[in-house]
Amino acid sequence: MAENNTVRFGILGCANIARKVARAIALAPNATLCAIASRSKEKAERFAAENFLPESVRVYGSYDEVVDDPGVDAVYVPLPTCLHARWAVKAACKKKHVLVEKPAALDVAELDRILEACESNGVQFMDGAMWWHHPRTAHIEHLLSVSHSRSIGPIHFIHSTSTMPATPEFLENNIRVKPELNALGALGDLAWYCIGASLWAKGYQLPTTVTALPDAARNAGGVNLSITASLQWDQPNKTVATIRCSFLSHTSMDLSICGSNGSVHLKDFIIPYRETSASFDFTFGAKFVDLHIGWNVRPEEVHVPTNLPQESLMVQELAKLVASIRDCGSRPSTKWPEITRKTQLVVDAVNKSLELGCKPVSL
Repeated sequence: MAENNTVRFGILGCANIARKVARAIALAPNATLCAIASRSKEKAERFAAENFLPESVRVYGSYDEVVDDPGVDAVYVPLPTCLHARWAVKAACKKKHVLVEKPAALDVAELDRILEACESNGVQFMDGAMWWHHPRTAHIEHLLSVSHSRSIGPIHFIHSTSTMPATPEFLENNIRVKPELNALGALGDLAWYCIGASLWAKGYQLPTTVTALPDAARNAGGVNLSITASLQWDQPNKTVATIRCSFLSHTSMDLSICGSNGSVHLKDFIIPYRETSASFDFTFGAKFVDLHIGWNVRPEEVHVPTNLPQESLMVQELAKLVASIRDCGSRPSTKWPEITRKTQLVVDAVNKSLELGCKPVSL
């Protein structure tokens, strides 16, 4: 049994997002960072120095060295999407648990290779969508439950956005707009959140049809820079979700969920305004007053505190699962692989709809 049940993490690559997760690992009470690698040892050493990593962190000049390190329990993979399958599979085959940055893969066939490797080697898989792990998310789930005394009721409409104003340098050089590195562009990077939020609101039920709208923008390499799509559910009640994702718009992270009895609204669902707490607006039983000159209720602003940033809560959750597998012989949780796979299926469907000239795609 590992000392104090701590799970030891290694990071493959020194991407900017790796700085955030390295900090998250340091803050998580049941995790420690023990190894970091880049394609050159010099770059990894520079990353370690710039981020004040402890001297105990082993610094490597190749990803294989982390994957082969017997002192690593789990690896975080923030590499370009085109490399996820290769390195996640390698890690799983070395009995390392896998945290992979989103989008998890270029398509569901690649993702299935990763999930099969994780399942056959008895290791935990999780993708890096951090907002799922914030306590605000669980709080809202109670309001979505039909058993809650103030449930918003059957969901009829969901709207979400994930947009950012990319700089000219980003649009020219960032890996997220390079077809050879991440061919999905905004669809994989930004729409992953909106699709995931829509599935979450519907209890992870796959939509009946997915349709891309004809306003998509691409760069010269064919990578999506902006995309709008609709998801439709026919059962158990008709629900429509719209998503808007773009590298060409002002920053927004909106999520609205409207049911028959109430609604929930968030303006920062992906990254909360503050690390220490997050809020949402909840409206229940709203009606217009006489002559339609106002509302009978105002939205209730609900605040949800947290003792750790959501990325540390993500690491803590993964480490808890890993420790249970390693120390108690538990089986890996199927929850996180299933959520990732359903998200990837919808990403693929939006992509297919675009290829078909924005025709509906059935799931």
